[in-house]
This record gives sequence, C-alpha cells and structure tokens, in this order.
Amino acid sequence: MSFYTALSGLQASQKEMSTISHNLANVATDGFKKSRTEFADVIASSVSSNPTSLVGSGVVTKAIRQQFGQGNLIQTGSTLDLAISGDGFFATKPDADGAKMNFTRNGGFLVDPERYVVDGQGGHLQVFPVDGSGAVVASGVDSLVSLRLPQTSGVPTPTGNVALSLNLNSTAAIPATATFDRFDPTSYNQSTQTTVYDAGGNPQTMTSYFVRTSLPSAAEPTSEWQVYSFVSDQPLQTGGADAVTLTFDGAGALTSPTTATTFDPVTPNGATAEQTIALDFGAATTQKATPFVVNSRSQDGAAVGQLESVAVDEQGIVRASFSNGDSLALGKVALANFANPTGLRQQGNGYWASTGLSGDVVLGEANKSGMGGLMSGIIEGSNVDITEELVALIAAQRNFQANAKALDTSSQISQTIFNIRS
Repeated sequence: MSFYTALSGLQASQKEMSTISHNLANVATDGFKKSRTEFADVIASSVSSNPTSLVGSGVVTKAIRQQFGQGNLIQTGSTLDLAISGDGFFATKPDADGAKMNFTRNGGFLVDPERYVVDGQGGHLQVFPVDGSGAVVASGVDSLVSLRLPQTSGVPTPTGNVALSLNLNSTAAIPATATFDRFDPTSYNQSTQTTVYDAGGNPQTMTSYFVRTSLPSAAEPTSEWQVYSFVSDQPLQTGGADAVTLTFDGAGALTSPTTATTFDPVTPNGATAEQTIALDFGAATTQKATPFVVNSRSQDGAAVGQLESVAVDEQGIVRASFSNGDSLALGKVALANFANPTGLRQQGNGYWASTGLSGDVVLGEANKSGMGGLMSGIIEGSNVDITEELVALIAAQRNFQANAKALDTSSQISQTIFNIRS
C-alpha cells in the first residue's frame, strides 16, 4: 500500500511542477492568469473502521484553480490597447456575425483590413450599440455588435456660394500687359485661392485674379477692377462675360456689384453634373492704400470626412474623428463577468469560455454593476510573479524528491521481505 501512496505523491508533485512551469512560460503573455494546484488527501474508511487508526492512501489533485488577480499595467500609447482595472473580461467573437463568444483579458486590439477592431487572433471586439450622444440603446447579449470603424462620415455638399472680404491696394498700377492671361503674372495684380467642393465632395481650387482697369482722376474719382475666376482649369462666366467688374468710389468703398454674382453652370473636374456658384464680395470689400489682403473667406460646400483618429474614454465609449470635423460615437465596450470566474474553461490564446461551473455571462459597462474600470493606451500583462513561482517550484521539487525517497524505501522493504522468504 505504501508503494502506491508514495506514487500518488510523486504524481501530485509532478502535476504541481507542470502547473508552475506553465505559469513561468507565460510570464510575458499579455492578459495571462496564473494557476494554482490544489490537493486533497485520500482516506478509505467504512462504518466498522476505527477512526483512531485510519491510515491515508495518498493524495489526489483536487483542482487546478486559476487566479484572476490583477496583472501589471503597461503603457503602450496605442488608443486601441485597452486594460480592465478590476473585474471583467472583454467579449469577442471569431467572426462578425457568429454566435460563439469568447472572453479575454488581453486588450491588445488592432484594425483588420475590413476595418473591424480585432484582437491578435482575429476575434471581433463586441460593443453595445449607442445613439449620437453615446447612450446605450440596447444592452442584451443578442444586441452586441462587432466594432467597426467607418471610413467616411457625412454627406457631400457642392459649393453654391463663395464669400470673399478683401482689400485691394488703391496705389496699384494698371498691369503692363493689357490682355489678361492667368499664366502671365504681368497681366494681373493679385490672385487668391478658395477651396470649393463638387457634388461628390471632391475638393477643387477656385482661383480669382484681380486686374486693375482704371485709375481715379479729378473728374472721375471712381476706379474699377476686373475679377477673373477659374475652378481648376475651367473659367467662370456670367451672362457670357469672362470677368466681374468691381467699382469703388473715391473713399474706397465698393459700389458695384452690391449682390452676389452668379456664374453660369460649370462642370468641375471629376464631377458628373453641372454646378452653379455665386461669388459675393460684400460691403466689407474695400480699396485702401494698404497691401492686398483677404480679411475673410467662406463657402458653403462640404466634403465627406475621412477617418483621422479613434479614441476610447473611461466609460468605454468609442469615438471616431473625421477630417470634416465630425465626431461619431461608434459603440460602448461591453464587459463580461461571471458568478464563478474560476469555473471558466481555458481555450488557449488568452481565451476563456463559459461553463456550467462559471455560470451564465453577465454583461455590463465599465465602472458599473461591479465591473472594473477601463483604460485606453494601457495593456494588462501577466499576473505571474517570477520569485513566487520559483520558490514554489523549489518546494514542489523537494516534495517530489521526498516522495521518490519514500517510494525507493518501500521498494527496498519489499525486496527485503522477498529475500527473507527465499
């Protein structure tokens, strides 16, 4: 009997050393949780057994229990690196529309070619759907969606109105070249560029060239400028005329035109439909003895916003920012927890799956209902303490040696008995 008792001790020590070795092997694995081997003694008794003379039959491995203590928090600076401070797991799915759900503490997420936010194994991060203000609109398990970053935001709006407020230098001379040619700087005095948008939201450059055509005199204090405008390479015309005439009085105030000038429909580069643009210089445009300057510039077109950045706040709300100034709430990171986390089944790759021992999954939001806090730009490392594991490994090794000695002693005693009988 002592032979098998010592053998059970050997097997238990070997199991403990295997568990410790697994912990040490994953000391650098993000989100890893160490395990601890728990043992129980074996006693065989019956109703007729004397409780004061029972001898145990060895040891069995009762459980290899996971320890869900907090791991080290490591700053990475990446927005999509997330860490849970406290209880909870991230919920992921192997594919966007799948039913199977895995749980992980490894918050190292990235964006795949289809713009889904995934972990290192391609699991899609699950979030609660939200409205424009970031409020959760559905919180059930079936309502979870895979987080996907949109490529664009907004609806393109073609430019219909351009407003310029500027000052033209009253001391400027009439250009030496009489015929205007936009490729000849000697044929105009000044120019300015305004970005406009076509029906598809594509940016185009509207260039306006200012040519002085008359100087004030004692008999006629007014002076005139002509403005030639182009969208890319296409000239803008109004009523068949190539230019808009600006007239200033002796005090430098703009007297004509007093309203916006609407140009004939144009087809900007790359557009499929004609576009009408109106140019308004307004009452603030002047002619003073100061250098040419554009005081204000505006237009009513809008481009489609391109994704520029994404951020996750402490509440778990994921927001995307776009080049047109839009900010869009994409979802709220869902956290999962269980009545008995130690009952979760390890699946490898930092994944756990629910079982009957763990209980059903309970979903929640960061900092609510017992869930931990959420931090962005930080990732949780392993909770393995090397020093503690090495000490435990030495103890397990000594236990193994002691049981091996007991087994060897039992073998020697048996051999002695066999020798006596022979």
